[in-house]
Amino acid sequence: MNEIYQRNSAVLAERWPAVMQRLSVEDPSSVPAQLLEGQGSTLSVAGIQLTSRHDRLAEAQMQADSLPAKSPVIHLYGAGLGDLQRVLLASDSLQQLHVHILNGALFVLVMQLLEHIDWLGDPRVVLSYADAHPEIQLPFFALPAELVLADDANARIRDRLVSEVHVDFNNQAFSPDDPDNVQRLEQGRALLNSDTDVAALFGTQVGRDVFVIATGPSLQQHLPRLLSTFEHADRPLFLCVDTAYVPLRKQGIKPDLVVSIDHRITSRHLPPDDTQGIALVYLPRQDAAMLEAWQGSRYVGYSASPVYSRIREQIPRATLHVGGSVIHPAIDLAVKMGAARITLFGADFAFPGGKTHTGWQDGDLGPEMSIARHWVRDGRGDKVKTQLNFRSYLIELERYIARHPEVRFFNTSRDGALIAGTEFDPDWTAP
Repeated sequence: MNEIYQRNSAVLAERWPAVMQRLSVEDPSSVPAQLLEGQGSTLSVAGIQLTSRHDRLAEAQMQADSLPAKSPVIHLYGAGLGDLQRVLLASDSLQQLHVHILNGALFVLVMQLLEHIDWLGDPRVVLSYADAHPEIQLPFFALPAELVLADDANARIRDRLVSEVHVDFNNQAFSPDDPDNVQRLEQGRALLNSDTDVAALFGTQVGRDVFVIATGPSLQQHLPRLLSTFEHADRPLFLCVDTAYVPLRKQGIKPDLVVSIDHRITSRHLPPDDTQGIALVYLPRQDAAMLEAWQGSRYVGYSASPVYSRIREQIPRATLHVGGSVIHPAIDLAVKMGAARITLFGADFAFPGGKTHTGWQDGDLGPEMSIARHWVRDGRGDKVKTQLNFRSYLIELERYIARHPEVRFFNTSRDGALIAGTEFDPDWTAP
């Protein structure tokens, strides 16, 4: 323990003994760091620079300027080399700075190399591990390097930070002024006017069990039993997402409702033959010819997306929750219909078994398995490959479930992502 670390750790132990206890078992030698010099200097970890190597102070000032002006409380994810903390604490308007550690071993290494007692000793600073909190806190700044270098223990919060950082970029595709969006809404205006408001379904299944069926790889293992369950008179309501419709029909299962929201869905995914008695719930922007060919009843609603801001005023319809994936409005519909218990099938948010979906070829419904670079924990605690948008969809579902404690949510497979807030249904889930 060198003198620098002794001084830093003395402050840590006095102010945050629980954090210091956890830091004491971190292994800074596991961090592949090296000094990187330019006009100034920084640390490079596995090829990732913690800060600018030319002007760390100017970089920190730019980062501070991106935060809400005079916010009394700020959350900083990642500690870096202490530069941003010092810039933020120079403001008299700041009342509290929460610093969330994303990589414990890296934090200890930095504490061994540089003096930090100035900002560690500031009474406005609160230090914790990021994973000590179930959710991210706002307003925040996440140091880019540490989003990449976050350790496994803090990966769940890292995933939420990345998802939040991407929100504005992702929403660009849903501008009401985008010519493609305007055209898609206009071509479906007549159906939007004539089809039934999805609100007509709300409250129609109070207390009923609902199966919400998605298209993840784990759906395959349940198809035979789902068929036998479907044939019972007192079965749960079968509600599926659009891409699960074809696999279900091939198994001989005729779902009660299908939910579809993506304008890229075609009659290949929703073939109209023999669809009498199957309700289709959709959001505008979908192909009007495909919708019109559907033989069952049709219900239409909106999401909260700004893409519907103008047409919603002209043609009022109820709203379903959408968090990026069709599974969100499917589950929200089940809740608004009155479900007391929702059982999820194929809600994997990952690629268990090296497959992307049930009933479709690799790449048919999105990126191919070979480009998966991210991971989540599965129901056994192991890492399973996924893609960035799947992680965001998982996060939004977990947040939705947390807002609905009145409904019990069950999952049916440990192969896909662990979904916080769900229980494993013992009748459907293998060990």
